[in-house]
Amino acid sequence: MSRACELTGKAVMSGNNVSHANNKTRRRFLPNLVNVTLISEALNQNVRLRISANALRSVEHRGGLDAFLVKADAEELSQRARLLKKQIAKKIAEQAAA
Repeated sequence: MSRACELTGKAVMSGNNVSHANNKTRRRFLPNLVNVTLISEALNQNVRLRISANALRSVEHRGGLDAFLVKADAEELSQRARLLKKQIAKKIAEQAAA
């Protein structure tokens, strides 16, 4: 399992630990990933995702998983999230047509 957010693509970054003597050693900055179960209202099902805490705030701000995925750029989404986005878009189109 990669250390990357499934919704925003936020992943591990690298940098330096810098001591008082200005010695530099390499380190890793890990994203704050949490396992969450989000509800898709269009699909009427629960979806388990591993996302960053920042992405969770963004999902809540935009009004839920469906609204977030509709506006999200597909390139930064994981494969599972892209599939969800397609399913949600299809379901919303069916509901609009009916």
